[in-house]
Amino acid sequence: MYRLYDFLPSGNGYKVRLLLTQLGIPFELILLDILKGETRTPEFLAKNPNGRIPVLEITPGEFLSESNAILIYLSQGTDFLPLAPLEHARVMQWLFFEQYSHEPFIATSRFWLQHNLADEKRQALVEKQAPGYAALGVMEQRLKDHPFLVNDRYTIADIALFAYTHVAPEGNFDLSGFPGILGWIDRVKSQPNYVAITDEAIGQRA
Repeated sequence: MYRLYDFLPSGNGYKVRLLLTQLGIPFELILLDILKGETRTPEFLAKNPNGRIPVLEITPGEFLSESNAILIYLSQGTDFLPLAPLEHARVMQWLFFEQYSHEPFIATSRFWLQHNLADEKRQALVEKQAPGYAALGVMEQRLKDHPFLVNDRYTIADIALFAYTHVAPEGNFDLSGFPGILGWIDRVKSQPNYVAITDEAIGQRA
């Protein structure tokens, strides 16, 4: 059985939990508190020298980190990752976009606000607004005319970007001006075996 080392509020960890659940793959969920330094211990750094969650233990002693790399690994040979070269590349395009143009602004803002760092990070929060809204604008341009991000069907591209987009208001991003995104959020939530980001009743809790 897979073991997933995770921090429950994390959107990056949620991506993996959601895909595992939607694939019907059982896993053991091991929760770590990043705020208490539990991913900086020698034991955890032996699993991921970068000291970040999520980490998927594939077999005893075999670890895979980076949330989108884990999505790619798990989705190979499934409907969540197209085989056709161009469609496959489109999925990869959105995964790279998520990590470079979306997550650093929307996810980081949410983290600071959730953990009472708003006063300390006040100017940085302001500076993240414009690029965060720019990323949402790129998504809106696609989603205003399409049900999903790639080939009009649900893939790991949607999972990767849904994770932090649907909780963007927790980072002070207003989604009311993005009807395409709002409709897409509803469609993702209606997918089979959907679970919420705060749902602990998935996997087998360690």
